[in-house]
Amino acid sequence: MLTSKQRAYLRSLANSAETILQVGKEGISENLIKQVDDALTARELIKGKVLETAPGFAGEIAAQLAEATGSEVVQVIGMRFVLFRRNLKNPKISLKKDDVR
Repeated sequence: MLTSKQRAYLRSLANSAETILQVGKEGISENLIKQVDDALTARELIKGKVLETAPGFAGEIAAQLAEATGSEVVQVIGMRFVLFRRNLKNPKISLKKDDVR
């Protein structure tokens, strides 16, 4: 579970990140879950976009992807969302309990 300070720090990192994931009319499939899982392992923090043709809202889709990949929803704004999952073997983002920049 992320603290509010950690969540704010991750949101600031996601500001400059590119959107690497798009959810379209097919919705959430096994292939999409695999792509999200691989991206979270490589980057830890990813930004996605839900297209207008998707069968659901961004918040719902982000929550379903987070549950399927063991990640956490950092932020949902409009049609965009941000997910985070720490890579235990090779962490790239430092999140200490009380010491977030």
